[in-house]
Amino acid sequence: MVTSVNFKKLQKRIRRQTATAIEQYQMIADGDKIMVCLSGGKDSYVMLDMLIRLQKIAPVRFELLAVNLNQMQPGFDERILPKFLDETGVDYQIITEDTYSIVTDKIEAGKTMCSLCSRLRRGILYRCAEENGCNKIALGHHKDDILETFFLNIFFGGTLKTMPPKLRSDDGKHTVIRPLALNDESDLAKYATAMQFPIIPCNLCGSQDNLQRQHIKNMLSEWEAAYPNRKNSLFKALTNVVPSHLLDLNLFDFGALAVGQTAEADSAWRRPPAPSADDNDIDDDIAANNAEPVLEKPLVFQPAR
Repeated sequence: MVTSVNFKKLQKRIRRQTATAIEQYQMIADGDKIMVCLSGGKDSYVMLDMLIRLQKIAPVRFELLAVNLNQMQPGFDERILPKFLDETGVDYQIITEDTYSIVTDKIEAGKTMCSLCSRLRRGILYRCAEENGCNKIALGHHKDDILETFFLNIFFGGTLKTMPPKLRSDDGKHTVIRPLALNDESDLAKYATAMQFPIIPCNLCGSQDNLQRQHIKNMLSEWEAAYPNRKNSLFKALTNVVPSHLLDLNLFDFGALAVGQTAEADSAWRRPPAPSADDNDIDDDIAANNAEPVLEKPLVFQPAR
C-alpha cells in the first residue's frame, strides 16, 4: 500500500516526467484542444489525471476532451466511465461503435485481434477528433510500451522504429501525443491503485495468451531481473542514435566518407546524454515512418519548486 509520503513522491515523479515529455517533445501549445483517449485502463486514467493537474499550472491555455470508445466488447461496464467523468468534472464524450462484431467476424478464432481492432479504433477516434475540433490526440502509451514496440519491430518487422512521443498522421490532419512516454509502467500501476481508479479490463485482447507483445514484456522483465537498470539503458539508447554506426544508406552517406574526414554523425556518439526526467531521483500501434516533425514553441510545464 502506498503511504502518504511515498504517494506524494510518486505523484511528483509522474507529474515531473509527464511535464518533461511535454516540454522536450513540444506536445502542447497555446490554444490546443486535446482529445484524451480514455480506455478505462490504468494508463489512460493516469494520463487524464496528470493533464488535468498540469492544465492548472501550465503557462498556456488548452482544453481537454476525454473520449471513450465503447467497442461493445463482452463484459464492458458502460456505467463506470460516465460516473467517473461526471465526478471528475472534465468535458467528455462516449462513442459507441460495435467493432467487436467486425473483429470476431474477420479474425480466425485463437488469432490475435489487436491489429484490426486498433485500426478500426484509430479511424473512429480520428473522426471524433475532427468532429469536435480537437487538434491533438493524447494516447496513454508509456515507456514500457515504447520499448516493447521497439523490439516487436526488430523481431517481427525487421525495422528500427517504435512509438514516437509525437507524430503527425499520414493525412496531416491529426497530431498524436504520448504524454506518458517517459513514465515507467510500474509507477503508473501504483498510482492508479492508490487513486482507486475504476479499472475496466479489456476482455478481448487481455485474454489472448498468444500475444507477441506479452512475450516481449516477459523477455524485458527477465532481463531487468537479471541485469538491474537494463530497461533504462535500452530506453536511453533510443534517444542517442548514431546513424554513421548503423547500416541504413538513407540515413548516412557512406560513399561521401574520405580518409581523414570525421563523420558528422560521429559527434552524436560523444554528445552528453539527454537530460533525465527524474531530476534528483534515482530511479496499436501508430507507425512513425511517414510522420513529419511538428515544431512548436517549447513550454515550461514544471510546477514551481
